[in-house]
Amino acid sequence: MKLPLPAFMLAALAATAGSNCLAGGVEVSHSHGQTPVVRQPEPFVASTAKPFAQRMDDAMAVMDAGMRAAAMNGDPDHDFVAMMIPHHQGAIDMAKALLLDTRDPELRNLAQGIITDQQNEIRLMQAWLARHPKAAPSLNPAPAHSH
Repeated sequence: MKLPLPAFMLAALAATAGSNCLAGGVEVSHSHGQTPVVRQPEPFVASTAKPFAQRMDDAMAVMDAGMRAAAMNGDPDHDFVAMMIPHHQGAIDMAKALLLDTRDPELRNLAQGIITDQQNEIRLMQAWLARHPKAAPSLNPAPAHSH
């Protein structure tokens, strides 16, 4: 379940009035009286059609957009995991971008390991989110009244 954007994010969106695009390729549509809708950019595609630096910029833009659009609920554990999934996917995308160019065996091995490890961690985080869909109870409950 996606919750409305927090106030600070709405303020950032409002600051981009006159434009439907934020840095990183996140598109925002505005309807009067409604919360803005943030749409993810297209998924990252590793292709030699672009130079390496542009592929890295594209991967970062998709990652940043995914982190901004993560479904937050105010629970630090949940919100951390929700934001780390697109962060890890960004690492995968950057590793794929490198694999198109590098011939260095050590870096190829490192990039392939990043892909495998981050995919496994994404699966673990998705499973955790499935088990913890709502905010955890307050860690500092109000003291009980005694009369």
